[in-house]
Amino acid sequence: MIIEIGHFALVLALFVAVVQAAVPMAGAQRGDAAWMAVARPAALAQFLLVAVAFGCLTHAFVTSDFSVLNVAQNSHSTKPMLYKVSGVWGNHEGSMLLWVLILAVFGCAVALFGRNLPPGLRSRALAIQGLISVGFLLFILFTSNPFARLLPAARDGQGLNPLLQDPGLAFHPPFLYLGYVGFSMAFSFAIAALIEGRVDAAWARWVRPWTLAAWSFLTVGIGLGSWWAYYELGWGGFWFWDPVENASFMPWLAGTALLHSSIVVEKRDTMKAWTVFLAIVAFSLSLLGTFLVRSGVLTSVHAFATDPKRGVFILILLIIVIGGSLALFAWRGPQLKSTGLFQPVSREGALLLNNLMMTVGTAVVLLGTLYPLFTDAMTGGQSKVSVGAPFYNAVFVPLMIPMIAAMAVGPMLSWKRGDLGAALTRLWLACAAAAVAVAVTWLVQTGGSVLGLIGVLFAAWLAVGTLVELAERVRLFRAPAGESLRRLARLPRAAWGMTLAHFGLAVVVAGITGAGVWKVESIQAMKPGDSVDVAGYTYTFHGAQEHQGPNYSALRGKFTVSRGGEPVVDLWPEKRVYTVRAMPTTEAAIHPTFWGDLYAVVGDAQPGGSFVTRLYFNPLVGWMWAGGLIMVLGGVLSLSDRRYRVGAPTRRRVPAGAAARA
Repeated sequence: MIIEIGHFALVLALFVAVVQAAVPMAGAQRGDAAWMAVARPAALAQFLLVAVAFGCLTHAFVTSDFSVLNVAQNSHSTKPMLYKVSGVWGNHEGSMLLWVLILAVFGCAVALFGRNLPPGLRSRALAIQGLISVGFLLFILFTSNPFARLLPAARDGQGLNPLLQDPGLAFHPPFLYLGYVGFSMAFSFAIAALIEGRVDAAWARWVRPWTLAAWSFLTVGIGLGSWWAYYELGWGGFWFWDPVENASFMPWLAGTALLHSSIVVEKRDTMKAWTVFLAIVAFSLSLLGTFLVRSGVLTSVHAFATDPKRGVFILILLIIVIGGSLALFAWRGPQLKSTGLFQPVSREGALLLNNLMMTVGTAVVLLGTLYPLFTDAMTGGQSKVSVGAPFYNAVFVPLMIPMIAAMAVGPMLSWKRGDLGAALTRLWLACAAAAVAVAVTWLVQTGGSVLGLIGVLFAAWLAVGTLVELAERVRLFRAPAGESLRRLARLPRAAWGMTLAHFGLAVVVAGITGAGVWKVESIQAMKPGDSVDVAGYTYTFHGAQEHQGPNYSALRGKFTVSRGGEPVVDLWPEKRVYTVRAMPTTEAAIHPTFWGDLYAVVGDAQPGGSFVTRLYFNPLVGWMWAGGLIMVLGGVLSLSDRRYRVGAPTRRRVPAGAAARA
């Protein structure tokens, strides 16, 4: 009965979404306040109905209701409770329901906290959200019904993909979807603005918090996915330019560009059409990622579905949303006239350079992701082309170098017209720090890689340059200490957020440089008692024993790591085989240190009692995720700034007597 309630709630949500899409839009066009007011209760009702449906599906997974086909295919009675719950979205049908739920959450948030928005803009934005919901609800109900019954009911389920039975992957999809779907709000505001023909500083300030929220969530999601691939797949790396990884990276790049361009619209009333275009692109790339993951055109460990019928439905939805929005932009975009003028050397110019590098980088990743699909389609599958890390390292990385260089200079420039010489003079400390960092790296690495030196140079330049900009804001050493402290305390949270985000990126660059350039690896067959030296550490293998987990059996190895004869840590890597699906997975053993990770993987047994082992030292790899967390903290801090919060203004309390007289 609960399953039928969930299915019925989803059908009702579709009808409510149709009303939300049609009535407020017509009301805004007619200037009818009553029709426009329908948007708010419709958005709230849609959220409640989709939440009921999601709750019913969750109940089926938690109680192991194997009369539901989705539960029977993706759960098992012996699974730990965490993975029973995460199994709700660990499959195609459930993940699409989560997508629609998050879409309804954002619409509900605008309905609740967007009361100070102009009624026409709010009703149109919520109508666009409703229209997107209609498309995805139709997709779920007609091609991906999560409530389909299995009669007779299965005695037990097939279990969840073992690769997904991990805490990192339990939380990775929700955060990723919060980012993907979050960009739908910027998209809806952009389409609403195109219909109205008005984009101004107030519009940019309304769009910015939603973009910030989506960007922060997507950053967390990408970080969790990267971390999972690092320790779960046993690759010994962090990012492999997998097509599905790229599907999340592209909207992140476009969203980052959108964040910066919206600042220019707010401050200088220029780059209006470009900002609207970026809002369309960011959400369109989110939809493209959905198509790539669920259409069957890509084979990846991250892919959810391989049903071409579902892919065709999503492709049609993709064409309607992207084609329709770009057609509207082509028609109405030229009417968005900018009034602000600026010189190339200015803060606006630096932000424009940021946008240029980000969008070209996005195009590069998009080309590398889709090119194999195009060649496969053109040759009928006769020619298999793969685009891997060498292409991206040769094309994408050089694009990021001028952007990172400009990130330290841009905030030092004035709006409208800046003085590049004066800005560079004030960054002398950053120049000195970069030079020292390169010299120290050269000595420690005994020459080392040129790419490594370049990475260290720009990481130090950006980190110290960001701190110098903060010192300039508070007039450190140029004003009494008390005044500097007062300035520091009065800094807007958005300024703190920018400082943290830029500093976090510098830490990420240092981590990528260390892990990508100076990684040391050793692959060999080892018998108990054998030792191998890796980057000054001695790994001694003590053999491998069978181990029984809650729903898997494992071959668990043991390594003792020492340095200079002193013990450092014991590592226990595993090779697991899950009972239900009989699918092997690798569980790397990792010991993080400040300067790098000690990383061990045990493989298959070999004749003669030896085992294949992979041993790594990954320098600075943990800095990537630490830097990502700093960036997210910066985004959250900026989001908390009063100037960027979308909400009802504080109402003044009216005395009772005055109210009575009124």
